[in-house]
Amino acid sequence: MTATFQTLNTPDGPFTVITNEAGKVIASGWTPSVEDTASRIRPVHRPDDIAEGPGDAASAVEAFYAGDVHAVETVEVELHGTDGQLAGWKALRRIEPGQPLNYSQFARALGSPSAVRAAASICARNPVALFVPCHRVLRTDGSLGGFAWGLDIKQSLLDREANA
Repeated sequence: MTATFQTLNTPDGPFTVITNEAGKVIASGWTPSVEDTASRIRPVHRPDDIAEGPGDAASAVEAFYAGDVHAVETVEVELHGTDGQLAGWKALRRIEPGQPLNYSQFARALGSPSAVRAAASICARNPVALFVPCHRVLRTDGSLGGFAWGLDIKQSLLDREANA
């Protein structure tokens, strides 16, 4: 499989998007490194070749940072994971900007109120940051918790969405 990448300059730093041949986002994150971004994809689904090129997903990222916090919601993603991960990533896309949940609320939304650690794991394994907004899930005490791309970026995203 061949894929395309773009690295954009954002207020939160370089953001790399990898899309498949159908234009669906398969990996993304705040790094200039295509290798680091691609490492978020399960090895069996990782593209053989990734070349720089244009894609519609970049326009959505630019629109997000220009103030349209809903722009990334319409971008198609292609995800590979367990049934629980796929359900979780789909549920993350339903969390409204500016309306973060905590891990307990997210576990309840997934139908497993006691599975708080599983809910956190779903967020941690999200390969398409921003397009699947795992940054919208906080610790049960309201603190930020973790974020693969750094807590400063997570806070920036939450602030941007709260002020939109």
